[in-house]
Parts: sequence; C-alpha cells; structure tokens
Amino acid sequence: MRLSDGEKGVMNKVRVAVYPGTFDPITLGHEDIVRRAASLFDQVIVAVAGSTSKQTLFSLKERVALAQSVFTDSNIRVMGFDGLLMQFVQAQGAQMVIRGLRAASDFEYEFQLAGMNRKLYPRLETLFMTPAEEFMFISSSLVREVARLGGDVNQFVSPGVETAIKQKLMV
Repeated sequence: MRLSDGEKGVMNKVRVAVYPGTFDPITLGHEDIVRRAASLFDQVIVAVAGSTSKQTLFSLKERVALAQSVFTDSNIRVMGFDGLLMQFVQAQGAQMVIRGLRAASDFEYEFQLAGMNRKLYPRLETLFMTPAEEFMFISSSLVREVARLGGDVNQFVSPGVETAIKQKLMV
C-alpha cells in the first residue's frame, strides 16, 4: 500500500499530550497515569500549574523539581506554567489533555472543564484516565494532611517526594 504525501504527514505527526495539575505533591497515582499515558503518546508533558487558587505546600519551582526527579523517561517532560492551560497546550503543539478521574465525584467538574477547554481550543481532545485501583483513593491534599499529622506517606509518594515533604514540614 502506498501512502499519499498527506497521509505520510499524518503518520509522522508527533502525538503530544499534556497532563496538567498542581502536583502538590506529585503522588503515585499521578505517576501511574503519566507512565500509562507515555505508552500511548510520543510525548507527555507534565504541566505543573503555577497560578492556582490553592494554597500550596511547595513552590512552583519545588513542584517542578520533584516531578522531574520522578520522571526520567525520554518521552516525559516536566514544565511549569502560569496562565491559561489552553495557551500552554497550544504553545506545546499538543492535541490532547489528560485528566485523572479517581471517583464519580470527579467526573462532573472534569466534564465541565473539558467542555470549556474545547470551546477555547476546538481541536483539543480530553482523555480521562483512572489510576490503578491501588491508587484510586490517593490525593495530594490527603497526602499533605497525613504528613502534617505525622503519618507515614511512603505508600502514597515516591521516596524523594517523601523526603521533601518531611523536610518541608520538619517531620
């Protein structure tokens, strides 16, 4: 079978997905989704949000560094960003945004967000992924709370992230 020039261009197009979040801190659930997404796309960009209404434990620079320490795969990049996600996605040449869903309660908000993103960037698709069953209940806010109360978070985050949390909280 012979491909036309147009078909060759489509075949050679790099498939880029963006996985945005605050990642304060990045958890094993986040890692699971990113690694599985990396098997589906040529490149996955972990987009760490700087401008957020959330009160973060770690600065943007620290959150980016923690995520970079977790992902050393050649097709996973970690970048911080401020401003509108869709502007960042377009600037990276991405066609897909990955969103994690832990429970049905996440779906309504994520569905609305996907609709708004599609209005802002009509060529964008949103892929909803659920973490592996053992990570379904993990959230960054729960990890922070457990750590603040002196609990062990090693089963929820990678060792380097656990160390950073302990240092930050002086636990």
